[in-house]
Amino acid sequence: MILAHLLHGLRCSGCGLLDVLWLDPVRSLIECHECGQTALTFPEIGKEDS
Repeated sequence: MILAHLLHGLRCSGCGLLDVLWLDPVRSLIECHECGQTALTFPEIGKEDS
């Protein structure tokens, strides 16, 4: 079971490195495995999944 997904082609805004960001969809969190910077993700308000 994969708990986190590598975000290919994205660059960390903290350290500037490419392909070091991981998405954890369960915790709604994106984390840089190089510098440790994190960001929360939120669904777009008013959008429903089809």
